[in-house]
Order: sequence, then structure tokens, then C-alpha cells
Amino acid sequence: MARDAPSIDAYGEGGFRLSGERHEGSLLIVGDVAQAWPVTALSELTVESLAPVFAAGRAEVEFLLLGVGARNAQPPRAIREALLAAGFGLEFMDTPAAAKLYNVLTSEGRRLALALIAV
Repeated sequence: MARDAPSIDAYGEGGFRLSGERHEGSLLIVGDVAQAWPVTALSELTVESLAPVFAAGRAEVEFLLLGVGARNAQPPRAIREALLAAGFGLEFMDTPAAAKLYNVLTSEGRRLALALIAV
């Protein structure tokens, strides 16, 4: 399955380099489209902040890969329950690990959404 997903070339210093372009701040990728994401800490993560993921639906997204910041921590229960209720899987890890895994998974053609809290 051919994908047009941007690649994450680098991360750090409060942003990311996607396919050669610098993006400041946190990042959300749904449907292979990258957008700025206003979440700067795991404590700010809400169901509403993931609205584009829910709007995409299961046809576009198998699961959400969530980079929770510099250190791994479990997302709030409300997030986990909302994703489960909508039929989405959830994988969470520190942002550097999530950025690396995203590149691998998209190269395999996986249908995922990516939410990365900038480090």
C-alpha cells in the first residue's frame, strides 16, 4: 500500500523536522497530513485535542501512536477509554521512540495517526 506520509527526520529543541521542513511545537499527523497540535504536556491531553483522529474514523486510522514527551507515562484514563470506545488502538511511549517507530510503521503502509508532544 503506497503512502504519502511525511517522514520525521529529526526531533528536539521544541519541534520536529518533517520531510526536510522544520515544524515548531507539538505535532499531529492524521491521514498523512501534518498539523500543529496545541498540546505541550501530557496533562493537557484531552479527548477534544484528538478530535481530528476521531473524525478520521477507522477507515483511515487503525490506532493512535502517542509520543507523551521526554519520558514515557500512561495517558489519562478518559483518553484510553474514548479511543477504545471508538475502536482505535493506542500505543504510547516517549516522543523520541514514537517518532522513530512512526517512520517504520508508515514505511510498512500502516494506517495510523500520530500525536507527538514536542521535546
